Amino acid sequence: MTTTPPTAAEAPDAVFEEYRPLLLGLAYRLMGSMWDAEDVVQEAYLRWAAADRAEIRVPRAFLITVVSRLALDQLRSARVTREAYTGPWLPEPVPSDAFGPAHTAELRDSLAYATLHLMERLTPPERAVFVLREAFDLPYGEIASIVGVTSANCRQLHSRAARHLATDRERFHLDADAHGELLRRFLDAAQRGDLAALTDLLSEDVVAWNDGGGKVRAALRPVEGRANVLAFLAGLLARYGLGETRLVEVGDGSPAVWTQVDGSRQLVAFDVREDGLIHNIFAVLNPDKLTHVAPWP
Repeated sequence: MTTTPPTAAEAPDAVFEEYRPLLLGLAYRLMGSMWDAEDVVQEAYLRWAAADRAEIRVPRAFLITVVSRLALDQLRSARVTREAYTGPWLPEPVPSDAFGPAHTAELRDSLAYATLHLMERLTPPERAVFVLREAFDLPYGEIASIVGVTSANCRQLHSRAARHLATDRERFHLDADAHGELLRRFLDAAQRGDLAALTDLLSEDVVAWNDGGGKVRAALRPVEGRANVLAFLAGLLARYGLGETRLVEVGDGSPAVWTQVDGSRQLVAFDVREDGLIHNIFAVLNPDKLTHVAPWP
């Protein structure tokens, strides 16, 4: 005997839980913060629970619309807060399985740490259009309704966002083994203080970003250029050394390094381009941003 799956009206909580990972992933991509994403999804649940679900023909579309609009509102206010943030603001890293399996390359790429960092350059409407189109493949008409613009404006926003990100998005994705090997070489050179070996791994225009959020000591400005980054790393290692390290997978499944420097835990992610060199080093030291990825208590 076959049974009919419950409808939104009959089992609203079950329907919402089915879509919760997708909604969390959408909100996180829009805001770069798991804390904010969880708040948005909880608010979406309250609106879902209060809605007349008999009038909702497509729960997925309804929930994506609610979460996108809530995230847009929060992102607009968050931009003001992030401009006053102490030092560089970096996205909150999340485990690679935080939102369930990513079934398309676009979904995975939109979780890459470097991509999330790049999307901070976009205005909230540009980011929303870019994520909904690139990662979730929504038609322009539907995105336009969500964002509150015309379809023509929606296409313009997508084109502008793509241009902003075009150059830096042309990255070569190493497979997990090759990426992990590169990070092991980096760690080995750092632990030995081998600046020559480190030099071979860094691009000339490498940038080191450090997010302490005013909670722990960290560089207040990006460190730009190979010579400056090498001097910065050499100074840190000479003064504090490198504590226990561990490779973990974040975002799109790329390996990152969890370690301790001067008693402060931090997660370090790397942006590797087609030339096989490291172009960005992202060190997240703000303890508020590390709760979802900590590999130990």
